[in-house]
Amino acid sequence: MGMPEAQLPIASVAAAPDFDAMHFRRTLSQFATGVTVITTRASNQSVAAGAPPFIGITASSFNSVSLQPPLVLWSMASRANSLPMFRDGTHYIINVLAASQLDLCQRFATLKGDRFAGVDYRLSATGLPILSNALAWFECHNRSRYDEGDHVIFVGEVERCGVIDGEGGPLVFQGGQFTTTAPLDL
Repeated sequence: MGMPEAQLPIASVAAAPDFDAMHFRRTLSQFATGVTVITTRASNQSVAAGAPPFIGITASSFNSVSLQPPLVLWSMASRANSLPMFRDGTHYIINVLAASQLDLCQRFATLKGDRFAGVDYRLSATGLPILSNALAWFECHNRSRYDEGDHVIFVGEVERCGVIDGEGGPLVFQGGQFTTTAPLDL
């Protein structure tokens, strides 16, 4: 028989961090993430004011949650101007970018105005933009939202998805720079 495991006290709240925000950010940057563009419909108010009918944002916070039911998640800063349209909308599309789509990543992360001007896309079953040549896409029902810290976590129930057979790997963000994946020689 082995020695009994030590009983650790169970804390009811988290201890205060023993690091600053920059250290945390640098530590997080060591985790490689894929890059997506998430698209939805603009609010009727903004379209009436002459804005484009769709909005899209770059996000690297995408992750799978469950196979049954098919669930995925992503998060958005609570202070983002487009948060109300994603929070209130019924559907959105998560487009997984290819390494060759760095220009789209930057466009949807920084460009003001109509981010879709000159961008090739087709409309999904719910009438939302699926970006051409994205490696994969997920059409999601906006199932639930959770306010956590300075972000809102979105859980989407996938209604439709697809893989685009193309050349090249995914666009990846790691260590403060964009890269792609390469197989290891084993």
